[in-house]
Amino acid sequence: MFEPLAIVAGVLAYGLVHSLLASVRVKQWARSHLGRGTDRFYRLAYNAFAVVSFVPVLALLAWLPGKTIYQLRLPWSALALTGQAAALMTLAAGLLQTDPWSFLGLRQVTEGTPAEPGQLMVTGLYRWVRHPLYTAGLLLIWLTPVMTTSILALNLSLTLYIIVGSGLEERRLLAEFGQAYADYQAVVPGLIPRPPRSSIPRAS
Repeated sequence: MFEPLAIVAGVLAYGLVHSLLASVRVKQWARSHLGRGTDRFYRLAYNAFAVVSFVPVLALLAWLPGKTIYQLRLPWSALALTGQAAALMTLAAGLLQTDPWSFLGLRQVTEGTPAEPGQLMVTGLYRWVRHPLYTAGLLLIWLTPVMTTSILALNLSLTLYIIVGSGLEERRLLAEFGQAYADYQAVVPGLIPRPPRSSIPRAS
């Protein structure tokens, strides 16, 4: 049981730090103590830290691979890999739809200004699900053709983190867009895609 618990602890520590740095309170602290110029670099630094700080979790997974639960054979392994490829393409499409340069934080740095207020996205992938990037990420991790006890612990922890993270993001979007986002929530699902229940409100 040591391997799965160690993986869960690693993801929990990562998730807590990641969520804390994404909070409005920490951004306001950085602005007040380091100056408003930090707004230009915060997004890029945040993303860079998120990538680098996840490396120890992956190293822990490699160090503690755990016991094999199953290993898919053909044709099921090919189907799983095809699904993962589709998930990667969905991630790329979602990023392209939401201005990848701003998402990464590069636009803010190169243009010398903090990010402009966002626009509520309700078209394309966002017509079918409110968080297509999270949905694609879940497909990517769960369609692995090889499952071990450590990978299972990682996937369960990341799934919980995504669910909690999407809830926190919903609160931020409600605060930013108000009734427009509440109307959008009422007709478009959060993580499991399906046709909208009724007409989607216009972005504002």
